[in-house]
Amino acid sequence: MTATVPRRRTEAGLLVMAVGITVGAYLLVSLGRTATLPGNIRPFVLVIAGLLFSAHMATRMFAKNADAGLLPLAGVLNGIGYVMIVRLNPVLANRQAAWTAVGIVAYIGTLVVVRQANRLERLRYTFALVGLALLLLPLVPGVGLNINGSRIWAHFGPVSFQPGELAKLALAIFFASYLVERRELLAGTTGRVLGRLRLPEIRHVGPIAAAWVVSLVVMVAERDLGSSLLFFTLFVVMLWVATGRGLYIFVGSLMFVVGSFLAWRSFDHVQRRVRIWLHPWPEATGAAFQIVQSLYAFGSGGVAGTGLALGSPTRIPYAATDFIFAAIGEELGLAGTCAVLAAFLLMVGAGLRIARQAPRPFDQLLAAGLNTIVGIQTFIIVGGVTRLVPLTGVTLPFVSYGGSSLVINYVLIALLVRISHDSNPATIAARKEQ
Repeated sequence: MTATVPRRRTEAGLLVMAVGITVGAYLLVSLGRTATLPGNIRPFVLVIAGLLFSAHMATRMFAKNADAGLLPLAGVLNGIGYVMIVRLNPVLANRQAAWTAVGIVAYIGTLVVVRQANRLERLRYTFALVGLALLLLPLVPGVGLNINGSRIWAHFGPVSFQPGELAKLALAIFFASYLVERRELLAGTTGRVLGRLRLPEIRHVGPIAAAWVVSLVVMVAERDLGSSLLFFTLFVVMLWVATGRGLYIFVGSLMFVVGSFLAWRSFDHVQRRVRIWLHPWPEATGAAFQIVQSLYAFGSGGVAGTGLALGSPTRIPYAATDFIFAAIGEELGLAGTCAVLAAFLLMVGAGLRIARQAPRPFDQLLAAGLNTIVGIQTFIIVGGVTRLVPLTGVTLPFVSYGGSSLVINYVLIALLVRISHDSNPATIAARKEQ
């Protein structure tokens, strides 16, 4: 018996657990709201199980040696998020269900189309142009939309989406390809500063300055602090992984502090975000209403939570998007939020393991970049909702309402699954025999 069979059996068993958790939570929401079981429970179970096991069968067919934990973790986070959206806004829940189906199709399609992750390396400049174009698309007159103070949406007729979500993947692929080619030059040194600090040539440090400038443009022009921070952190982390030089973390952190300070001194919306972060209570009924209600929600939840559909998270504006973690904190308590964070930690841990085991430099860097996107995005939104960092407009991966985010995150997971399969010794041995 090969190692493939136990892995896929493990994945199938974990998916059964994910379906069970989702269905159980859905039943509790219905009982909490109407004290009756939902009439659509059978089709609900069939649809949830059908979607997840379709993805499982695709993994079994096209990436049979891949990690067994990524898809179940994505499924349980998606399920918990969907149930919370059902509880908060049934209209949005119907849309999220449709986007979940699209996300599963995107997951399967990615596994079918991308048969080897390293083939993406050949299209580096295509991904660079696509990524930058998508990142700046909301600034195009007649295309970009300003919603809730941030210009991060684009629309073509009746279709609207967040191009920055797709830009993250495109730029991660470009960064991985670029850094594989230049890693030795970027890790090299040409002189000393202050006697000991060794630096590479200035022309090789140019990309980090370019990433810094682009991130400032996004932050200023689109008023999107979250995407700006995510984009810049993605590049700096991948640069550090590629070269192994902690200097880039130091320089990147310094540039981030300088850029943040300049933005704070120059722009009212940045000053308002920082003011609300530091002193929310004087504006508890005004600009800080969301964050204050979020803190009340966490306090009301306590350790075990009020119970699904027994709390009042609907008092928080945009609870299904930016503040869904606070809704989970109120109704599932500290235990529920810790469980969600544990799922993200397991996902990030699986991604780090995949990056470490990948034999090709491009696969290593791409896995590290994709993992960084999930980890940093989770930190930004959870930190903002809990007032650890200033609040930004990013979504909680797989959990928050949002079609663009959900679909792209399933593509991200599919790419990690593909890299995991490609890196497995059984896959490598089978390709050598062909």
